[in-house]
Amino acid sequence: MKFVFTKHATFDKFAILKKHKFKTPVTKRLIKEIILNPEHADEESDKPNIIASKSIDVNHILRVVYRKEFDIIRVITFYPAEKGRYYETKTN
Repeated sequence: MKFVFTKHATFDKFAILKKHKFKTPVTKRLIKEIILNPEHADEESDKPNIIASKSIDVNHILRVVYRKEFDIIRVITFYPAEKGRYYETKTN
């Protein structure tokens, strides 16, 4: 499977999160991991886009908006959110 990051997903996104001192470093590798192994996936609210989410620290999840196009996964954007805002996270 091939991953393609749109301009919107790469233009300053990584730098913005770093600038705001987001605790977990967000990398393309992390984005791919969230898509392949999400804690939660929403395939309904933004069709044909899929929103994959996963906990990345005590207070946050990272949401990744992407679209499947045959054997290509096109990453549209990603953003952090507070846990519990979009779905209930599992507690260990």
